[in-house]
Amino acid sequence: MLEGLDPEQREVATALHGPVCVLAGAGTGKTRAITHRIAYGVRAGILPPASVLAVTFTNRAAGEMRGRLRQLGAGGVQARTFHSAALRQLQYFWPKAVGGELPRLLERKIQLVAESAARCRVRLDRNELRDVTGEIEWAKVTQTVPADYPAAVAKSHRDAPRDTAEISQIYGAYEQLKRDRSMIDFEDVLLLTVGVLQDRHDIADQVRRQYQHFVVDEYQDVSPLQQRLLELWLGDRDSLCVVGDASQTIYSFTGATPDHLLNFRTRHPDATVVKLVRDYRSTPQVVHLANGLLDQARGRAAEHRLELISQRDPGPEPVYSEYADEPAEAEGTARRIRELIEAGVPAGEIAVLYRVNAQSEVYEQALADAGVPYQLRGAERFFERQEVREAGVALRGAARAGSNDSLLDDAEDLPAQVRAVLSAKGWTAEPPAGSGAVRDRWESLAALVRLAEDFARARPEASLADLVAELDERAAAQHAPTVQGVTLASLHSAKGLEWDAVFLVGLTEGMMPITYAKTDEQVEEERRLMYVGVTRARLHLSLSWALSRSPGGRASRRPTRFLNGLRPGSTAFGARSAGGAGGVERGSGGRRKRRGPVLCRVCGKTLTDAGEMKLMRCEDCPSDMDEALYERLREWRSDQARELGQPAYCVFTDKTLMAIAEATPGSEGELAAISGVGGRKLERFGADVLAICAGQDVGGGDGEG
Repeated sequence: MLEGLDPEQREVATALHGPVCVLAGAGTGKTRAITHRIAYGVRAGILPPASVLAVTFTNRAAGEMRGRLRQLGAGGVQARTFHSAALRQLQYFWPKAVGGELPRLLERKIQLVAESAARCRVRLDRNELRDVTGEIEWAKVTQTVPADYPAAVAKSHRDAPRDTAEISQIYGAYEQLKRDRSMIDFEDVLLLTVGVLQDRHDIADQVRRQYQHFVVDEYQDVSPLQQRLLELWLGDRDSLCVVGDASQTIYSFTGATPDHLLNFRTRHPDATVVKLVRDYRSTPQVVHLANGLLDQARGRAAEHRLELISQRDPGPEPVYSEYADEPAEAEGTARRIRELIEAGVPAGEIAVLYRVNAQSEVYEQALADAGVPYQLRGAERFFERQEVREAGVALRGAARAGSNDSLLDDAEDLPAQVRAVLSAKGWTAEPPAGSGAVRDRWESLAALVRLAEDFARARPEASLADLVAELDERAAAQHAPTVQGVTLASLHSAKGLEWDAVFLVGLTEGMMPITYAKTDEQVEEERRLMYVGVTRARLHLSLSWALSRSPGGRASRRPTRFLNGLRPGSTAFGARSAGGAGGVERGSGGRRKRRGPVLCRVCGKTLTDAGEMKLMRCEDCPSDMDEALYERLREWRSDQARELGQPAYCVFTDKTLMAIAEATPGSEGELAAISGVGGRKLERFGADVLAICAGQDVGGGDGEG
């Protein structure tokens, strides 16, 4: 059980008594250390599996921990999120503590917040609604009631999105609506569990008899409410192991605070403290930049920073790229990603990370134009897709039927059984041509096939029934299998993940740090957010920024201050390097020709949206598109995609086809001027497109890639 652990990880694994605090830097194998600790304790007879509760912050992390514990022979250990563990206890004890059935759980509170605002005669647009919902969540995890909200905001120096009295009123109305409809939200789950354990000592004693040993991952992210729940679970015992890194505290807006981690030795003077600093994830070049970011940090968390030491062979230096505008940055990023894929890096091992979700659109467009598949992190939940639900029903039926199911007659192993069952639901060995619903359905089923293959490798003796149980467990935890494609994600949602290649984009002042980060503490959290982004990369790391938002705009932006003194040619005092000298790579491989502003050819307005710039008109301005030409282009595109074995958008996106049908180009020069038609696509498809625009018949593609 201890083989393969480094000296510090072994210290963690063998520290089975008393309070233990593990300070674990990014990529240092903390999950490995704590799962081996639990499994070693189970094997040694010190930690009975049913008495251990391992708590983390995301369903994905809890699912990964359960899988590792199962492989290590500690499958009886409970690994859950705070909310999941609390909800189970609340459901079990509610009839005894309160009586009747537990109120219905409100899955998404935003609609109820909208209704509450309407009752208060307050109009909120979609963004304001999201912000107010976030404020209500913050108030609840900091145990702030509606009447105390304005004072709590003032005390914490928090920037409220609206007048605090107004938010307090909406918050109060929201709580009343929930009571009227006998509903609770996710924060109530924690609040009510805390209330039951505080008021009913008999129930608290019963929980403590069940769980006697606790492990808390990502301890730097606990809120005051979660800390209170943990204290009630513990009682007067000290069998607690916490794991965290103050330099990765990035969720203070949700009420998370590193204070509980930083004060652990004060609360537990006899605690064992182990520091994990050997970084097994990233190359020395990536680690050097990560350490450099924290060297400039200030504040209490920075005083406890960990100096990482890479354990990997040297790799390429981080690439710094400056672009004239955002579309150029997106195009350059897509081009570099395409090069990495052609060099053998799987698309699923590449990520584009940005500060806010609104930045994703231009990268979606650029990747589609470059023929690169991608997935948006945070899109529709995997297990809620219709085809996944149908597949689950089919697999469950086959597992019950066993050898009586004729579909399984020729299936020799578990993956073959899954492929046989899902083939009846639309899965094929080769993906369908084109994109759209058919391709999306296939991708979902293919993800289940890959999951079955991984599951069989981890558990060679597993049956179809075992896989169905694994799927049920994953569905309950929303622990989705991976889908092939470049990941587009915000920096916050990338926490806990890693890729071979990471592109950090939009790194300008005002975006990193974000404009509304005004206090020193807020700016330092933005620095930590960038540190989290850097440490997601194993091998390739690219950092880029654009000098203006749209083509032809004034080049008034500056690269983020966090790179001062770190990127070539910059100084630690914020002076900008002149003209991209000093080794800063220009995005287009040289000085970019300045383009004028893109104007709508109908109304003359300056365009900034990537899709509108492609069409050369505002979305709602009248179109003079030749509908018949557009349909011919679509039919031709389908034929090409089928022959190339790629999604249709890899040939041309719908917006590009619309732009072609509107412009009706008569020469290569006119076609090349349309956004989305680069040199590569002009060479491959230009003759066909021009022929179609001229009204000529064009046969299928030549099949050459």
